[in-house]
Amino acid sequence: MAAEMLANQGASVDLYDAMPSVGRKFLLAGRGGLNLTHSEALDTFMTRFAERQGDLEPLVSAFTPADLRDWAQGLGIETFVGTSGRVFPTDMKAAPLLRAWLHRLRQAGVRFHMRHRWQGWTDDGGLRFTTPQGEAVHHASATVLALGGASWARLGSDGAWVKNLADTGAAIAPLRPSNCGFDVAPTGLQREGWSMHLRERFAGQPIKPVLIAMRDEQGQETRQQGEFVVTDTGVEGSLIYAFSARIRDQIDASGQATIHLDLLPSHTPQQVLTETSRARGPRSLSTHLKSRLGIQGLKMALLHELLTPQELNNPATLAERLKALPLTLCRARPIDEAISTAGGLTFESLDSNGMLKSREGVFCCGEMLDWEAPTGGYLLTASMASGRAAGAGAWRYLRDQS
Repeated sequence: MAAEMLANQGASVDLYDAMPSVGRKFLLAGRGGLNLTHSEALDTFMTRFAERQGDLEPLVSAFTPADLRDWAQGLGIETFVGTSGRVFPTDMKAAPLLRAWLHRLRQAGVRFHMRHRWQGWTDDGGLRFTTPQGEAVHHASATVLALGGASWARLGSDGAWVKNLADTGAAIAPLRPSNCGFDVAPTGLQREGWSMHLRERFAGQPIKPVLIAMRDEQGQETRQQGEFVVTDTGVEGSLIYAFSARIRDQIDASGQATIHLDLLPSHTPQQVLTETSRARGPRSLSTHLKSRLGIQGLKMALLHELLTPQELNNPATLAERLKALPLTLCRARPIDEAISTAGGLTFESLDSNGMLKSREGVFCCGEMLDWEAPTGGYLLTASMASGRAAGAGAWRYLRDQS
């Protein structure tokens, strides 16, 4: 986006990438259907960036979700709004959009340099790169860094840039996993996480519909319905990602975090209590819950995993747990497994044009900045909007210098 903005203004643009081809994480984002952005109202959209809403608002307001859809259409890619409000290309794929985009950039004169890994600056301010042919140095009038976070290192973003920027005096918030899975905490019932029975029978399966409720340190409860997946060690998936920042921060503060699962979000507590209190005669509890409430498979396995026999056989307690089953999580999965990362270069290290205060002529954008958002199109939209803003800031700098 920065290269496109600069090339459209007539700047001579060279784009360097450490990988053999560009846009690898963009292509990964499209593997399950490219979620470009979200159709919700902009004021609601901006709340998804939490404490960084104020920093991102000027950037996203200048390149809104609607603008992003128009931009894609300009590349010949039509989009549609899914039932969840998320926006996708009609063919759900990232590759056609990326191909059209790269073609347009090359036509605009952008020169691509693959397998060039940035290593910092030379003493005279040149950009140092390692390449298959050895070290290369490039001198630029302005530089835009879009170096990513520290997740999915094999696709190029490994966080190795942190030292180079910290050495300039820029402030870097520690990189942490975001939109990630979590391991379940050992308890008297789960001495080593999930039982072997649950792992062998249900790992990889989704649980749906389900609602998660979670309270913060101030007692404020957040509730959201969706689905997630049980893994070998814990949980992951879209509904978990929606809570991942709160879960991670609570684990960092106290060593663990507890979420509550409503396994019957379409039932009232009274409806559930009526059915758990109903006489079941010779039928087993599993058969009774399956016939009266549709509880079976993974949901039934979770009840056996997380409740004592006494809780399972007490109709009132069982009804309460079906509407609020406590699940305690003890650690985030490793950062390289995360969809995105929190932390990074602080906004306070940049001026109003997105230029480093500690190094003139260097602009920064994308996931390397200190912000995070849930999945749902927010990550791509903000990354692209910040790239566009950095390109605009670099052009203003070049114009002023000339």
